Amino acid sequence: MKMPTFLRVCRLSRQRQLRFVSVSLLGLTSIILIARKSVAASSTGPSFIEFESGPVRPIAMSPNGLTLFAANTPNGTLEIFDLTFGRPAFSHRVAVGLEPVAVAARSDTEVWVVNHLSDSVSIVTLTGVPHVIRTLIVGDEPRDIVFAGTPVRAFITTAHRGQQRVDSSIANVPGAGDPQMSTGGIPRADVWVFDPENLGTTFGGTPLKIMSFFTDTPRALAVSADKNTVYVAGFKTGNQTTTIPQARICNGFEPNKPCTLPDGTVSPGGNPGPATDAQREPAPEVGLIVKYNNNSGHWEDELRRTWDGSVRFQLPDTDVFAVDANRLTETASFAHVGTTLFNMVVNPANGNLYVSNTESINNVRFEGPGTYAGHTVQGHLAEARITVISGSRVAPRHLNKHIDYSALAGTKYFDRGAKDHSLSMPLDLAVTSDGATLYLASFGSSKIGVFSTSALEDDSFTPVAASANYIPVSGGGVSGLALDEKRGLLYLTTRFDDGVKVVDLRTRQEVAGFALPNPEPNAVIQGRPMLYDATRFSGNGEATCASCHIFGDMDDLAWDLGNPDASVTKSAIPINFRGLLPILIASGAGGLITPLNGSNKPEDFHPMKGPFTTQTLRGLRYSGAMHWRGDRSTGVLGSDPFDANVSFKNFIVAFQGLVGSVAQPSEAEMQQFADFQLQVFPPPNPVRNLDNSLTPAQQRGADFFSGARPSDGVNSPIADQLFGKSSFSCAGCHVLDRSNGFFGTGGNQSFEALPQIVKIPHLRNLYTKIGMFGSPAVGFFDASDSGPTGDQIRGFGFSGDGSTDTLFRFVTASVFRPTSNSGFPQKNPDATRRDVEQFLFAFDSDLAPVVGQQVTLTADNAQSASARVELLMQRASTPFTSKALDAPTMECDLVARAVQNRRVRNFLYDPATGRFVPDDGTDPLSSNALRALAATPGQEVTYTAATPGSGTRMLSIGEKLSVHRTGRR
Repeated sequence: MKMPTFLRVCRLSRQRQLRFVSVSLLGLTSIILIARKSVAASSTGPSFIEFESGPVRPIAMSPNGLTLFAANTPNGTLEIFDLTFGRPAFSHRVAVGLEPVAVAARSDTEVWVVNHLSDSVSIVTLTGVPHVIRTLIVGDEPRDIVFAGTPVRAFITTAHRGQQRVDSSIANVPGAGDPQMSTGGIPRADVWVFDPENLGTTFGGTPLKIMSFFTDTPRALAVSADKNTVYVAGFKTGNQTTTIPQARICNGFEPNKPCTLPDGTVSPGGNPGPATDAQREPAPEVGLIVKYNNNSGHWEDELRRTWDGSVRFQLPDTDVFAVDANRLTETASFAHVGTTLFNMVVNPANGNLYVSNTESINNVRFEGPGTYAGHTVQGHLAEARITVISGSRVAPRHLNKHIDYSALAGTKYFDRGAKDHSLSMPLDLAVTSDGATLYLASFGSSKIGVFSTSALEDDSFTPVAASANYIPVSGGGVSGLALDEKRGLLYLTTRFDDGVKVVDLRTRQEVAGFALPNPEPNAVIQGRPMLYDATRFSGNGEATCASCHIFGDMDDLAWDLGNPDASVTKSAIPINFRGLLPILIASGAGGLITPLNGSNKPEDFHPMKGPFTTQTLRGLRYSGAMHWRGDRSTGVLGSDPFDANVSFKNFIVAFQGLVGSVAQPSEAEMQQFADFQLQVFPPPNPVRNLDNSLTPAQQRGADFFSGARPSDGVNSPIADQLFGKSSFSCAGCHVLDRSNGFFGTGGNQSFEALPQIVKIPHLRNLYTKIGMFGSPAVGFFDASDSGPTGDQIRGFGFSGDGSTDTLFRFVTASVFRPTSNSGFPQKNPDATRRDVEQFLFAFDSDLAPVVGQQVTLTADNAQSASARVELLMQRASTPFTSKALDAPTMECDLVARAVQNRRVRNFLYDPATGRFVPDDGTDPLSSNALRALAATPGQEVTYTAATPGSGTRMLSIGEKLSVHRTGRR
């Protein structure tokens, strides 16, 4: 049996950048020595930063079937393979933008690559020396791309935000402009449409139109067989659930005893309970997650009680949209496709659309064994599905319907063999040309699911029988598929090992593999499976940590993951206003109407914590204790109020209590998990100006946020002497100190007149939570009842339980009420609140906003692109402080690339001299000399604002490896 094909690259000398490359291609062994003179212009910082961007369409074939393309996400490159002789043979490597996640071939000689972090699309030519000939700048976090229509247009999904959306260069483009982040009822999924034959002369390309759709940030696209229809899918689109605030629920845990609220609404009763944990410790009064029942037309809880009087909006839950690719108009929408939508494909034979997705079960309360409460969500977090859309019919198909979710791991009826037939985290899909067979990339299962499309459509398949045809794949994290029917092969990408694999469909065996160059540290590679791998850490083969933490981020839902069978633990985290608490608790002056933490003991972590929104796992390294209350600061693997490593490892209990593992990971495995996840960064802020400046409104908000006036507490020197510090400015609680890695949290807890003490959260990703508009009057806030607001995008907003619809409402909290010397200003407080809201959307982050940004200088856009080149040079020369970057550094490293003498030359900008240092040891070029190269077609110059410290590494990632053959097949 032939060994799989591997491409291995290892560094032998950082000083001389001497690399040894061993290539085994179809039995041909090759050795290459490439010498590089060290370039020392790179700024201080890590040579690689992990973002954990989710792959979307990472692999594709050219129309003639002779070339294979793969997006190498961590390396920032397009990998090109020659298929002329059957099996893939490595051909070229082209540097593109940061975090490429999707690739599509426009023709046999041109391929487009979507760069998720760079907010760009790289257009790569294969004519001559493969290189980038144009860079399109688009909205925030682009994910997918397809070509469709007559004439052909390019369609690219992005979030409804980003600096380019409001850039003056595209002011006249239909759909461009203000994303209206403070306005309800706004579509928040964008598709940028370009004419590939007429990209315009603006520096980032001129789209024909920016289309917007009534769902949240989009991910996947698909095209009908006739190329006349494009399908657009939201990503984390929700499932018609929302949180009823605790203040709208009757006190006392009496579910059958209604009460009348201050606005006259009759609340159907108290929290369903239980009122205590199994040890009889009284539980705190908390909010309640409800779900809209489309059959009854009401918002209902688990007891089928109606909560319509406490919800002010509707959630149409539109997930997928059909677009006329020629007229660029929406022609249809489809609701209730899934909670989290990953990928789509059209059956070329019957036109049916298949959507891989998961459906979250967040309306079921509690983790743990469910003994005391009688129910649990353990092991049943998000069902893996393919939804079939046929005409107007939407038909979800559960891929793991063999699982008995009531039989928990470790119990008498638990089926240990069930996981062998399960698929977890379904991503990319491919369908044969006759429409008969569908292939599915199962990211969490190291498998390719194989289905009869007819059995899928009529739901007649049984997972136990179907799994006999599933194809095991080495490496883990199957993310993308490219079907080569002519050769009987399936090409795929595997994220865990950053590889490309080849499967022979006749034998259903993996026959070749390529390990792509990967700059990730070993700790990242080794720890990543802990997040996703359902073969090792899932009892039923479906549930993993990534079921909620999608690609290490959020699912944009709230969950009530209290555990009534667990015990109260104690917090050692310092509490702001701690000295005042005995008086506030005794007098009720703090606004409390229920016992604090259930017990009136400030240090208690009660196990029945109530609903909390899923928090991101990105940017945890310096944020201290984890969870909304900080309760992971204490646990079976240690206790420390500020140690993120200890806190993260204490998530060990979630593997059995929530994911449903048969056995817990070892402490060493949890350390591997922590070593991986604590390295993952959040992206740069897409709202803040690229030069890191603030708009006038944002600046006014920043001035109040960081100003001397306390926004919360009792501003009294006497109170400070008697009780300790008794008032805080916004920044006094939400610490903004980049040198210490604090971006809204310094690690403390705070009393804020809520039913529980909470940890002060970071503020870096508030712009991602927009979409819920509408709230009844809630006593904690001074903002009035919004009244009915109609259709909205999201059911969860701000604050811990997600029940606060907007940041503006949040800053009307009673604890911020204007007084003569504290709170928001007494004169026109709403104006300052609006300013603070705008600042919070643009809040500082670990990286400067410019990181990832690109521009390609061509013979046609030299004039329009000049200002962008100057901006990138300026930011590469601007000092920046971020603890995660190890030391004071610059905002970015600036790398430039251009073809000269039949090779791509790479340059690193040296801020000290203002010149670009080449990778081959020749003399540096002035900025003007480098730009002058672009005047010659074929010598386009592409500039990339790389993460600080990565510039030297990036100089060598985009070269062609010429193969010297020394063996015979």
